[in-house]
Amino acid sequence: MRTTYMAKPSEVERQWHIIDAEGKTLGRLASEAAALIRGKHKTSFTPHVDGGDFVIVINAEKIVLTGKKMDNKKYYRHSLHPGGLKVTVAKDMIANKPERMLELAVYGMLPKTRMGEKMKLRLKAYKGTEHPHAAQKPEVYELRG
Repeated sequence: MRTTYMAKPSEVERQWHIIDAEGKTLGRLASEAAALIRGKHKTSFTPHVDGGDFVIVINAEKIVLTGKKMDNKKYYRHSLHPGGLKVTVAKDMIANKPERMLELAVYGMLPKTRMGEKMKLRLKAYKGTEHPHAAQKPEVYELRG
């Protein structure tokens, strides 16, 4: 009788990947980054074990949105006070906080559990090409397609 391999948290080896967002579409980049953070690219993927890798995204301000999303896509947040709804258009978000825009896209693709909250910490997004993770020796990751 065969048994299915189940990874254990102590066996997880995390790698660092670096993705250049220049000219890449937001959703396609976010889905690949979420899969890397979740660990779905590994043969030892186990849904209930956090076995993913770290992902560094550089040039977040050079990400591309297709169609009319630059003007029509809106990001909402609320201050929890009456009348406290704030709306930001994607064009303003890219100009002011491009890292946040990428983070929101990736976070939406991760599990909404305690494990998902820990996974969020492994995404590092930066404006420009500079990042403080050179000591981790990240490998360049090319997106599929």
